[in-house]
Formats: sequence, C-alpha cells, structure tokens
Amino acid sequence: MTGPMDEALNPWPDPPAAKKWDEVPTGPRGGAEFAALHAAQRLVQDRLTGAALPAELAKETTERLLDLADLLAEHQMAEPDRIDGWRPDLPGRGHPLLPPYLIDEESDGAIAGRVTFTRFYLGGNGAAHGGSHPLLFDDVLGRVMNHNQPGVSRTASLTVNYRRITPLDVELRWEASRDRVEGRKRWGSARLFGPAGDLLSDADGFFLELLPGQP
Repeated sequence: MTGPMDEALNPWPDPPAAKKWDEVPTGPRGGAEFAALHAAQRLVQDRLTGAALPAELAKETTERLLDLADLLAEHQMAEPDRIDGWRPDLPGRGHPLLPPYLIDEESDGAIAGRVTFTRFYLGGNGAAHGGSHPLLFDDVLGRVMNHNQPGVSRTASLTVNYRRITPLDVELRWEASRDRVEGRKRWGSARLFGPAGDLLSDADGFFLELLPGQP
C-alpha cells in the first residue's frame, strides 16, 4: 500500500480507471492536446539539433522561442501538478529529456518495450550519444523496481556497459528486470538490443527504498 508521500514521489502514476462499468474514466493528464504538444516538442528538438541556420533566420527563430517561453511562463505548475513525466502512455512518459521509449510488456518483476533514438540524441558518426543509454536504463529500471513494491526507491548506483554502436532512427528493443530484493535494497538489470537481436548495451542498477520523510 502506498501513502500520500509515495504518490507524490512516484513518477509512474497509473492512468485513472473507471470503478464501475458505467463510469467514464477521467483520462490521462493533459488529454490528447498534451500528447500532440509533446509530439510537436520532440519534432522541434530534433529539427533544432540538426539545423544550421543563416544569421537572420537564427535571430528570428530565437525571438520566436523567447516569445514561446514567455507564454509558457504564465502556466508553470508545482511538481505534483505537472503533466510531462506523468504520461506513461506517451513516448518517454511525456518527459522532454527521456529517449522516446514505449512499453510493450510488463509483469511483476520485468518490463520490455521499444525505443528509437532520434537526431536529438546524436553523439557522433551517426551513433546515439552514450549518455542517452543511462537515461533509458535508469527510467525503465525505476519503473520495474517500484512496481508492486512497498514505498518508493531511488537510484543508488547505475553501471552501463557499451557493447556495440547504437544507431539513430532505428527501432530497438529493450528489457529490464528486478533481480533481487533484500529489505530496502533492490537490484536490477537492463539490456538494449539492435534490430538483429545483437546486444548494444546493458546495465546493472542498485536502488534503495526511501525512509519515511526522505525526499
């Protein structure tokens, strides 16, 4: 069972579900409008990353972005009320920093899905940046470590091994598992596979359940 603190810390809220057959679910935060906004944001991230603009166009783009920032400043929310990061139905749960992964399968102690590293995650020579792997692994391991577990755990350590070059704009498969639990300590592992099933990278994670009152 979770309490108010667990709900506030949990980055993986379950979409509201109907309690009776004739009740209509309230739906995920932000609705379809936020889903479209998030897709547009990811597109802008990719296009801006790959753009080499002439001076005048760069100035115009900067002015438009600053105008947009001013507009958004009027609608900032406290962390518990935010929408980004609280949409498990969207790529990367609607978080702008996370790789756009999707979940296909989930059991009590394991989770699996797909991810495509876009231009925004370019490192060099057409390969995904090495730092994008820990972002993926940390987030999916956080999901499986806290799924059907008491309290909320946070990452204590994460070790990533890079086995092969990870290509951009190619759908890849990932999986993560909760391998062992001892009291407040939780261990897990994750793997990323290429289109041919070859191992691209893997990770070992150690998570620690928070004590009451810990942020």
